[in-house]
Amino acid sequence: MAPNDNLTAVLYGIEDLRLENKDIPSIKDDEVLLEMDCVGICGSDIHYLVHGRIGDFVVKDKMIIGHEASGIVQKLGKDVKNLKVGDRVAIEPGVSCRLCEFCKTGRYNLCPDMKFCATPPYDGNLRRYYAHAADFCFKLPDHVTMEEGALLEPLSVGVHACRKANVQLGDSVLILGAGPIGLVSLICAKEMGASKVIITDLLQSRLDVAKELGADYTYVIPKDVTEDELVKKIHETLGNAPNKSIDCSGAEATNRLGLQATACGGCFVIVGCGPPEVKLPLVAAMAREIDIRGVFRYANDYSAALALVSSGKANVKRLITHHFDLTETLDAFDTSRYGKGGAIKVMIHCQPRNKNNPKAF
Repeated sequence: MAPNDNLTAVLYGIEDLRLENKDIPSIKDDEVLLEMDCVGICGSDIHYLVHGRIGDFVVKDKMIIGHEASGIVQKLGKDVKNLKVGDRVAIEPGVSCRLCEFCKTGRYNLCPDMKFCATPPYDGNLRRYYAHAADFCFKLPDHVTMEEGALLEPLSVGVHACRKANVQLGDSVLILGAGPIGLVSLICAKEMGASKVIITDLLQSRLDVAKELGADYTYVIPKDVTEDELVKKIHETLGNAPNKSIDCSGAEATNRLGLQATACGGCFVIVGCGPPEVKLPLVAAMAREIDIRGVFRYANDYSAALALVSSGKANVKRLITHHFDLTETLDAFDTSRYGKGGAIKVMIHCQPRNKNNPKAF
């Protein structure tokens, strides 16, 4: 491989995504050099392209995009013991300091020195070659595909959300939003024992996929319907008020609906990122003792996500609707951004598709 043979997707600013060759990175003693295979497009990638920021994370300088990824180990740092050259790995994209109070107490997603792929000011991994901390790489079993490895990232968000909601046997769960995060939260809620799950969205096509993935009920949010009417419909459909609700949209309307629909004493978890300030019925929620919990990425959830995929219980491949080569990155982002062809998860291949997949796949 030539020293600068590293085709890379670089976000220069709003509406300015370019492909260019970069040098192949050197690695530190605790890192591995990865030949990238699959990188999924996340809603946050689109948000940075369109708006240049998510909350306080602002694109001030050019940034390599991409964080839902898998790759092949090409080179080991001298201190790496957990991997070998040729291993197929999923990449947990956030590397924490490992030393602060949050890291030492297991909540490393809150580490103030977190270096997270494609979150300003840190570069992502949509490129042919990428260096990453070895202890944040997870070896894939022989039967798990590289696409599934890349999808461990959003699946880990679903695992974390359902753990924060304390979903357990017999729960009734409301999931707001049937995009990728809503769908993986559905998968996790069912596997963690929820007896009834209802999922809402604006698009019937996404709810059709949710039904395939195990949703007990789906509901297209109609126009010109009041909040009270929506709450009533959810309760009637489930046969009761959900005791756990997970908002994967983040819009003010779904924040409000989730709070209003959740049963007394229940738990409402916010996963989706919406506007910085919203108007919520907090007094009503307080009077019904609703626990409101926030979710920021995940921590200690990749192993559980991998176990779900490896066992065949999490059909994350169903989320993939489109495949593109790395050279087609601009078209891939256009497809994901505008939902062309019913796009749910758009996958970019940095190598020929299926090159590193099980032969039976």
